[in-house]
Amino acid sequence: MGDTENSYETLHKLRLTTTQLEALHKLLGTPTASGSLAIHGTALNTTHKPITTSWILDSGASDHMTGNLSLFHTYLPCHDHSRIRIADGSYSLVARMGTVRLTENFSLDKVLHVPNLSYNLLSISKLTKDEKVLVEFSALGCVVQEQESGKMIGTAKVDDGLYVWNKNSSQEGMALSTSKEDSIMLWHRRLGHPNFMYLKKLFPLLFLNKKISSLNCEVCQLSKHTRVPYPLKPYVQSQPFSLIHSDLWGASRVKNITGARWFITFIDDHTRVCWIYLFKEKSEVSRVFKNFHSMIRTQFNSNIHTLRTDNGREYFNSVLSPYLSEQGIIHQSSCPDTPQQNGVSERKNRHLLAVARALMFTMGVPKYLWGEAVLTACYLIKRLPSKVLNFQTPLHTLQKGFPLFRVPNLPTKTFGCKAFVHNHQPNRSKLDPRAPTCVFIGYSPTQKGYKCYSLTLHRMFVSLDVTFFENEPYFSASHLQGEILGEDETLSNLLIIPQGSISPTTTTKPAENPTATVIPVLEPVFPVLEPVFPISTVQQQETRVINHTNEEKQPTHSEKQQEKTQGLRVYSRRHQLPETETAVPMPSLPEDCLEEEVSPPSSSIYLPIAVRKGTRSCTQHPISRFVSYGNLSKSYNAFVSNVDSIETPKNIEEALKSTKWRQAVLEEIKALKDNGTWEISKLPTGKKTVGCKWIFTTKFKPDGSIDRYKARLVARGFTQTYGLDYEETFAPVAKLNTIRVLLSIAVNLEWPLIQLDVKNAFLNGELNEEVYMDFPPGFEGSKGQVCKLKKSLYGLKQSPRAWFNRFAKAMTSRHYTQGQADHTLFYKYSDNGKCCILIVYVDDIILTGDDSIEIERIKEFLSLEFQLKDLGNLRYFLGMEIARSKAGISISQRKYVLDLLSEVGLLGCKPAETPMEPNLKLGTDKDGEEVDRRRYQRLVGKLIYLSHTRPDIAFGVSVISQFMHAPREKHLEAAYRILRYLKGTPGKGLHFKKDVNRSIEIYIDADWAGAVNDRRSTSGYCSYVWGNLVTWRSKKQSVVARSSAESEYRTLSHGICEGMWLQQLMGELKLSYTYNIIL
Repeated sequence: MGDTENSYETLHKLRLTTTQLEALHKLLGTPTASGSLAIHGTALNTTHKPITTSWILDSGASDHMTGNLSLFHTYLPCHDHSRIRIADGSYSLVARMGTVRLTENFSLDKVLHVPNLSYNLLSISKLTKDEKVLVEFSALGCVVQEQESGKMIGTAKVDDGLYVWNKNSSQEGMALSTSKEDSIMLWHRRLGHPNFMYLKKLFPLLFLNKKISSLNCEVCQLSKHTRVPYPLKPYVQSQPFSLIHSDLWGASRVKNITGARWFITFIDDHTRVCWIYLFKEKSEVSRVFKNFHSMIRTQFNSNIHTLRTDNGREYFNSVLSPYLSEQGIIHQSSCPDTPQQNGVSERKNRHLLAVARALMFTMGVPKYLWGEAVLTACYLIKRLPSKVLNFQTPLHTLQKGFPLFRVPNLPTKTFGCKAFVHNHQPNRSKLDPRAPTCVFIGYSPTQKGYKCYSLTLHRMFVSLDVTFFENEPYFSASHLQGEILGEDETLSNLLIIPQGSISPTTTTKPAENPTATVIPVLEPVFPVLEPVFPISTVQQQETRVINHTNEEKQPTHSEKQQEKTQGLRVYSRRHQLPETETAVPMPSLPEDCLEEEVSPPSSSIYLPIAVRKGTRSCTQHPISRFVSYGNLSKSYNAFVSNVDSIETPKNIEEALKSTKWRQAVLEEIKALKDNGTWEISKLPTGKKTVGCKWIFTTKFKPDGSIDRYKARLVARGFTQTYGLDYEETFAPVAKLNTIRVLLSIAVNLEWPLIQLDVKNAFLNGELNEEVYMDFPPGFEGSKGQVCKLKKSLYGLKQSPRAWFNRFAKAMTSRHYTQGQADHTLFYKYSDNGKCCILIVYVDDIILTGDDSIEIERIKEFLSLEFQLKDLGNLRYFLGMEIARSKAGISISQRKYVLDLLSEVGLLGCKPAETPMEPNLKLGTDKDGEEVDRRRYQRLVGKLIYLSHTRPDIAFGVSVISQFMHAPREKHLEAAYRILRYLKGTPGKGLHFKKDVNRSIEIYIDADWAGAVNDRRSTSGYCSYVWGNLVTWRSKKQSVVARSSAESEYRTLSHGICEGMWLQQLMGELKLSYTYNIIL
């Protein structure tokens, strides 16, 4: 509030005397010493106490000025003797001019230092003119913003009628800006992530002094990012329904919750209103269009003049084409490979899917609700402004022509949020919940209510009595498929969802007792960013990582993964499938595939097999979409990684090229010599030698680190002659059924599970026959000399029997009882009632029980008798990966599945939803070409072993195993179908958990005359011990059943036999159970 002397010469006549000034203050009711009066060209004190550090925003001040020299950052003296005029009429000299810093990021230049001025004044005119800012006043305060960007600079608060600059205004400004931005983003999420330009049309007050360019949404980039568009064709107004655009989308790999896999859109060219229909089969297009046409005629009394579509066959059929001709509708179709000619519907589909993805990504909605997301997207788009319609909404444009047309309108809510629907059931009790927890999935098209779905009740609700928690997603943040268990994280973190899964749970046992079954997993919304599998040979060490961001991406989890894969690039193009080495013929794959750019070798070669890849890969369905390691604990991840990553030599020549494997070979030879396994002698006349070969494997510690590289010399026992160099050969091995029973017992009684390994077990057996063997490959002896075996060796026909007899003798000497239900089971009960149980499978031992003292004693005893290796907690047994946590025990043959897919060459195949095609009947008829019998038998044999942890493939494997003698193409295709199913579920297995149930339950079923050729029936049963699935079987009956009842009774007899065996086993172990078997 001042100016130079020259500036006020023309106003000199307005100067007030002291007497006049005091009189004016009395009239205003304020004293002279503290009053405030702004007179043009003057300045008066405005507060009772002088302000030394605060600044007052004054619209009457011509310059920024202050009397406090300490506020200046820099200054220069003024020598022009400039003066300013104070409101009382007096003049004061301007001593200095300089720069004052109001905030860390905002400074004022040309600030005047007036020593006699008691106040700090900010000139509004100077701020707006020199600093290019906007100043907005209100009753509560003042806001200063940058003119171009709208960025908050500072605020002022009202103090005794004056606007006083807030010292912390920059922080408060940021808070105000953030609060406003939060409100914008909330509505942005509610309305399905529309363009901010459209949102500004609906809520202009939210965008006050807020630039649209400053708002960013990552979900929009993930879901809507596109290429540069074609030039737009100007919108030409016509009349409603004169032109209808249509396009079909599908088929989705994942079924909607209603079973739909397709949707079709109909867009009115004039109003741009879109109608969308979901359906299950592509053949329903004609029916859907007829219904749509009837709706237009009934509701709007209008006729469709032209239908514009692409060149899809669904629009050109014997039903729709005649109908269009009869109704006089012109059918316009686009030229081949020219989607631009059907641009309105193509763009609408893209818009719908972009909004649907945004809705699903925001709240982590699973894919089986994609149809509801698309319907919700259509509902929202019709109610949002459209640039084509001059920012009018499509519904508003439609209602201009049809004012009587009404649609239900509800307040919008965030899709996928948690919702509580009022329970109107009349039979509810007073203790029942008043509102079940649901997920909000859209708006009803025929009722004025919200659609909510309860996953626990499997029921859809349409209601207005809904409470929404819009900031809380119903589905928790999915790290993989939602299973997060304790330490070891169990193998359910590796489990992958089946494509098209709709039900949240899938079990093989009836719903009333869902315990140890194939572990169910829902499909996640976003795939984990992982590398793909190798298809080339093991010698190719170059590795790369493929980023699936262009297809499907999880916004939160992928950011963590990108840190691991930073700097790696990927591109795609059309490419022919390269040749790969396979053990079984591989079915043809599509031409369209991904090819990744080759990166130099890196540390990723030490990753698990499912995250390594060779120099080239060509697949539309990389295995990384179906298996992930992101959620495993560090120790278990190390174990899985090492299990997958170690490459094993195939012959002695490869082994001798590596220092570590050469050392393993020398250690094995030394152990054989120290054990006195053979002696060098000449081959007697009439005797023949047995060949031998090397087998290589890697042993791991419980923490996943490598224990040792193991080389084993095995004899080629198939060259032995019965009666000459061997006689009895039988040796029992542990039943996997028994092992599963022990797992169920251990998890219920919280017993430890310890794994032991007997080093060179077969070398401990003593031979009763004369056996001569060739020198080991890689070693040479004198001419005519051979190895005369004194002790058993791996590979000899009698070696298993000799070793087991030696082991059983040692166990019985420690007063252990050998089981009769399973001869490889040994147990001992102490005087205090505690027990120790041991089961042996060749040289692999599982030890469990509650007698910790006896467990340590038997371990010490066995280590003295044999070369024993304590492997700690049970982790990897007979190809089964075992994980234990507080939730229970999970077993899986994940690595076995991946190795089998790699061997067959189906790592890149398209996964199947079921192990067998529905209603498929295989027979022995000679349709189709024969396939390699030995390869088919080897493949089926591996699937049979895999079914030990996968009851879901038991029936399919049982069927294909019936054609081992003469397999044909259709049988091989059925086997491939099982492999394709396994591709989508490589980590599924069994889960054992604690249960209060102590019974033995048997579930049986049978078909009747299901076999095509001999009309025999198939029996099937599964048994549960203490609440966990332990045994199952699917087998064709040996005779023809004359009725379905006979077939069921035959199956019942098999189930009873299984139950009696389980009773015997539990009785021997002296474990309590309900005596009666539940069938």
